[in-house]
Amino acid sequence: MTQPDAMRVGVLAKRTGVSVRTLHYYDEIGLLAPSERSDAGYRLYAAADIVRLQQIMSLRQLGFSLDEIQGCLCRGDLSPLRVIEQQIAQLREQIALHHQLRDRLEAIAQGLREAEEPSIAELLHTMEVMNRMEKYYTPEQREWLNERRQAVGEERIREVEAEWPELIAAVGREMDAGTDPADPRVQALAQRWMGLVQEFTGGNPGIEKSLRTMYQNEAPKNIHPSMDPRMSEYMAYIGKATAAGKGQ
Repeated sequence: MTQPDAMRVGVLAKRTGVSVRTLHYYDEIGLLAPSERSDAGYRLYAAADIVRLQQIMSLRQLGFSLDEIQGCLCRGDLSPLRVIEQQIAQLREQIALHHQLRDRLEAIAQGLREAEEPSIAELLHTMEVMNRMEKYYTPEQREWLNERRQAVGEERIREVEAEWPELIAAVGREMDAGTDPADPRVQALAQRWMGLVQEFTGGNPGIEKSLRTMYQNEAPKNIHPSMDPRMSEYMAYIGKATAAGKGQ
C-alpha cells in the first residue's frame, strides 16, 4: 500500500533543494532508490527514503565520498541520530572558528581606534600565526588554548616568555659541550622544559601532539622570528634527557 505522504522525484527535489538529476544519479548507483510506485507506475519516495536522503546530505557535508556513504549506510554504522550529532559537532567547530576570527578582527580594530596602526611586518606575522594555528590545531583546540591562556593569566605568560630564551640557551650550552643527557644538570633542564610545556598544554595530549607536529614541520623562524634556528636539535636533546630520566 502506497504511503499517503510518498513523493515523486520532482516534488522531493523542490522540497529539499536536491536536483532531480542528482536524485536520478543516486538511484542509478543504488545509493537511494525510491521504494514505492504509484498506481500509474511512477516511482515514489517514502518516509524511509527521505530519512536516508537526509543522512546522505549530512554525510556529504561532513566530507564523505559517495562510496564511503554507501558503505556506511549499507553496514548500518551510523544511525540518523549519530549523523546529525556529527553534523552538529562540525557546525560547532565552524562557529568556534568564526568567533576566533571575530576576536582577532576586534583586536585589530581596537588598535586602529587607538591610532596604533600596525606595521606591515606585524600584519604579515599575524596572518602567518593565524594560518599555522588553523593548520595544526583544530577549532576545539584553539578554543581550549584561548581558555587556557585566560586561566594562566597574562602576567604568568609574560614570565614564561622571558624564561624560555634563558632555558633554551642553557640547553644549547650543555648540548654543545657534549654533556650526557642523563647528567643531573641536563635532567634539571629537561624537567624545567617539560614543566613549561605542561603549563602551556595543561596536560592535554591532543594539544601536545599538535604542538610537537608544528615544531617538527615548521622552520623555527616561521614559528617566531626570535626563535633559535637549532630548536629542533634542542628538542631532540631534551627528548633524550627525558627518556634517560625515565630509565633511571
